[in-house]
Amino acid sequence: MMTLRKTQERGYADHGWLKSFHSFSFAGYYDPRHMGFGNLRVINEDRIAPGTGFGAHGHRDMEIISYVMEGGLSHKDSMGNEQTIVPGEVQRMSAGSGVVHSEHNHADGGTTHFLQIWLLPARTGIEPGYAQKAFPEADKRGKLRLVASPDGAQGSVTMNANARLFAGLFDGDEATEMALPAGRKTYVHLVKGELEVNGQKLTGGDAALIENEAHLNLSHGKQAEVLVFDLEA
Repeated sequence: MMTLRKTQERGYADHGWLKSFHSFSFAGYYDPRHMGFGNLRVINEDRIAPGTGFGAHGHRDMEIISYVMEGGLSHKDSMGNEQTIVPGEVQRMSAGSGVVHSEHNHADGGTTHFLQIWLLPARTGIEPGYAQKAFPEADKRGKLRLVASPDGAQGSVTMNANARLFAGLFDGDEATEMALPAGRKTYVHLVKGELEVNGQKLTGGDAALIENEAHLNLSHGKQAEVLVFDLEA
């Protein structure tokens, strides 16, 4: 079974400096039908205005992934990490027993456009951790590249969650098929462009929620960038 969630169905908040679409209930947006999917709890598509950002704030027991599409996201945390995340990179922060961090767009001009993703942890109370890695475009062109996983398989970023995250780029005749494990859920988030997912057309911001399907087919992309989550049921 596959259910489509169109981009315009998401929650939306405009704070002036921050414009954010919420795939699942978050902050002032609440929809009991969309509280998460499997152990995926948050996907926020955020746009941060130049010279602004999230001040220091705390998290506990959550795996937080940042995926930048445009601009740069400057990160600073209580573990001593101070990095900038740019397109093509995946950043993972394990909040664990507690961490404080801030995120800013320090550019003089140009919006920082990124996805803020939260996954429920496999183990609570762990020591906080941080990882960041770049994945070349060639590794994602016409295929799904594993970018985050519990065991760091295939050079992916490790995370404390029973989930796997894949990223892919598809255009024209590029296509791929992936077998879906039984007893799991699959969430497809189209970052941008157009893409057919199991024969149904998605456009940027759309998502497909998949259960009890044997295969995932991605085809007929038009400058498409996609994230695929393998999740707990």
